[in-house]
Amino acid sequence: TGSGFYPCAAIQINVQLGPGEKKELVFLLGQGKNIENVLNISQKYRIIDNVRRELKKVKELWNEKLGIIQVRTPDETMNIMLNGWLLYQVISCRLWARSAFYQSGGAYGFRDQLQDVMTLIYAWPELTREQIMLHASRQFLEGDVQHWWHQESGKGIRSKYSDDLLWLAYVTADYIICTGDWSIMDEEIPYLDGKPLDEDISESYDMPSVSEITGTIYEHCIKAIDKALQFGEHGIPLIGSGDWNDGMNTVGNKGKGESVWLGWFLCTIMKKFIPICERMNDKERREEFKTQVSKITEAIEKNAWDGSWYLRAFFDDGTPLGSAQNSECRIDSIAQSWSVISGLGDKQRTKEALNAVENHLVNKDEGIIKLFSPPFDKGELEPGYIKGYVPGVRENGGQYTHAALWVILAFAKMGDGDKAHELFSMINPINHSRSNIEAARYKTEPYVLAADVYAVHPNTGRGGWTWYTGGAGWMYRIGIEHILGIKKRGESILLDPCIPTNWSEYTVKYKYGKSQYEIYIRNPQGLNKGVKKVTLDGNEIIGNILKLTNDGKVHAVKVIMG
Repeated sequence: TGSGFYPCAAIQINVQLGPGEKKELVFLLGQGKNIENVLNISQKYRIIDNVRRELKKVKELWNEKLGIIQVRTPDETMNIMLNGWLLYQVISCRLWARSAFYQSGGAYGFRDQLQDVMTLIYAWPELTREQIMLHASRQFLEGDVQHWWHQESGKGIRSKYSDDLLWLAYVTADYIICTGDWSIMDEEIPYLDGKPLDEDISESYDMPSVSEITGTIYEHCIKAIDKALQFGEHGIPLIGSGDWNDGMNTVGNKGKGESVWLGWFLCTIMKKFIPICERMNDKERREEFKTQVSKITEAIEKNAWDGSWYLRAFFDDGTPLGSAQNSECRIDSIAQSWSVISGLGDKQRTKEALNAVENHLVNKDEGIIKLFSPPFDKGELEPGYIKGYVPGVRENGGQYTHAALWVILAFAKMGDGDKAHELFSMINPINHSRSNIEAARYKTEPYVLAADVYAVHPNTGRGGWTWYTGGAGWMYRIGIEHILGIKKRGESILLDPCIPTNWSEYTVKYKYGKSQYEIYIRNPQGLNKGVKKVTLDGNEIIGNILKLTNDGKVHAVKVIMG
């Protein structure tokens, strides 16, 4: 044992049991600060009553956190995932272990755990806040960030991935909108100090020092946005050595390639920050962001519309990616989904773009939503290490579940509750394991989300990289907020369902502090969207925003869609 050795151990004991006899055995596996600490822990849990008490505490903690929101809809598979499993996956695997069967690393990913803690704004917002501040501490003075790092040493990768730094601003804005906790913006966090990457270097593994210079969380976010405001010849943000899709690391590594997806994403963030800048009395930045959103959106509409969908990117030499003229990666889902999620794409074009996603990337027979199609193989394009993956596997044209959920979010944002729920149900892992035949094909756990599902014969429909996926958190938020319509806004709930027309009713129980809100939604006209009437404890309220009160009571909320 020890650092750098194989972490392997085996225990064998002999136990003698008489007829009808029962014995309880305790096995301890863990770590301590030193030998003395380990011995103290070991002595404590040699006493079986101490073990029982500790196990009871563990169960109570999970019941408390996973039980904050409980739903009952006509879709039992949706209920199972939203009532515990997705949240458990996020907390236990993504946030705490940062390890799973397909990847045992233990590092923090800058974009990864930030997205994960967005899920916790209902159950554990304190962890969301802590994680935002932790990630802010991994930002360099220049505004870029560590792509990933090991917390114990601080060693990690400094890279030119163009989206990492922006997730700090995105998640911080989301946290403020959902919790109303503006105090986080005044928290002072130090920057990292390290040697900037040379022009010809895409990434470097190093241990930076902690700078004496600090900035508020607001300043950290602004520094990240400012760093990202770099554009290519089409007026679209530079992709750098990759964006959200790490594998596209040679599309723009010479400093000229552009990312259409990043354009939508960056505009989404600036749009969220316009009212934040107003609140922070930063009027100059507010006006700049308004101008930049307009310019980038106009540049995308002018240069990146391919006729039926949006391009994914431009290579350093100006060659389009995600175009009908390409032999591989003719259409990529995330440039389409974020044209809708951003709320900035041309309304007619975004409809066409989602239709194209459904026609080219959604395979209902196999129950998958491909990231793009066709996969990279032997074509002329050289996008990066993504081409080294087997065609139809993982990011190379398989279902990358994280992006598949953005497609579902886009349909919900368009108001198509039937399509949003259909696709949500289609990629639900439970529905890939309903029979022996399905389970034999899927081959992975039915109770946690898989990062990818293969889209290549003879393994089409096979799951991969389970547990450790950012998709779990997005699936939870999309289900709770964008389908069931429970959207926290400070000390209120915005009731805004987008459900299938064949749902006549469903209920959501939400624990708010010591209070419980039992929300009963009826859909008598068979609609996707629209709220006609809301009552709280028998009294009608104006609009669809429910003011929350932590008074220790059970409150009955009735919502009539119309």
